[in-house]
Amino acid sequence: MNITLPGKAVGIMASQREQAEQQRARLGVEARSWYRITDAADPDEAEVMLYDEIGGWFGSTADELIAELRQVTAPRMRVRVNSPGGSVFEGIAIANALRSHPANVTVQVDGIAASIASVIAMAGDRVEMAPNSMMMIHDASGMAWGNAQDMEEMAELLDLISDNIADAYAQRAGGTRDEWRARMRSETWYLPEDAVANGLADEAVPAPKAGTPAAEPETEPEPEMARAWDLAAYGYHGPRTEQPKTEEPLDVTEHVAGAPTLVISVADLLDEDTVARLRAAVAASTAPAEPVAETTPVEPAPELPATEPEPEAPAAEPEDEWAASVAALLPNDGADDWSALVTNMTGPDTSSRAATEA
Repeated sequence: MNITLPGKAVGIMASQREQAEQQRARLGVEARSWYRITDAADPDEAEVMLYDEIGGWFGSTADELIAELRQVTAPRMRVRVNSPGGSVFEGIAIANALRSHPANVTVQVDGIAASIASVIAMAGDRVEMAPNSMMMIHDASGMAWGNAQDMEEMAELLDLISDNIADAYAQRAGGTRDEWRARMRSETWYLPEDAVANGLADEAVPAPKAGTPAAEPETEPEPEMARAWDLAAYGYHGPRTEQPKTEEPLDVTEHVAGAPTLVISVADLLDEDTVARLRAAVAASTAPAEPVAETTPVEPAPELPATEPEPEAPAAEPEDEWAASVAALLPNDGADDWSALVTNMTGPDTSSRAATEA
């Protein structure tokens, strides 16, 4: 921060504006504009760039910037700062113009906000630190010409100006005037994270990561008429997948609802006589049984007096099973030689009986 206070020995000197004009005329250069006001990409936000020294010999003064700020009607304003500082009173005037502007002001430190430029940053409703940017605060400095009393007055004025600036930091970040004056005497530098930690900024904007893909633009939803039909409403659920075949035998007794049935007529495989006999047999087996007529109960017969038992008849001789099994093989007449040969094997022994009778 610089302040020029002419001493009494040189009398009343021209104002700073007159000095700047004289310097430019002597060097034959045009005034450089150290600020620019443009419309941002958002029509509701104006952009103000402070990319040079504040005031100074070759810059425009605060009244020109303030006159243009009055023309800004956007509801938001972004003030981008990259300045090493400059004139104390020019900077204070700019800071007060930003505070009183009806727009919501965001100060964005792009490179450096040092000295009085850091005081201008304190005027924003919000302060953002871009990646790798810095902020610096220090005591005011100036020049004087004169005797010892002039130098003492200059020292008192510089302390008063520095206290005034310390109040601006304390109002924004908290703390006391003495605490901020101690930091200012040490000429303290702040990185983005340090500025946020000490209350001088609200956000340290992170740097984008290398290789991070850009966000895909939002696409409008597909019109309803252009969408594919939902075939699920018609029972379609996608192509069928082949199921692995199993070795389990087919259960022909299980009935599946809706499955096709194979009907085979036995009549087509047999002749007419066989079919007629089968139908007769089935009709006979399925005919309803005749109902049994109800009968009146029969009274038991009266018991008869006991009689002597009749003698039992002699038991019949057991039938020869072998003879019965081969009977069908033997002819009825006795003229067969084979029959003569096996007669003694199938019947009683006739030879002994004949001998007895003789």
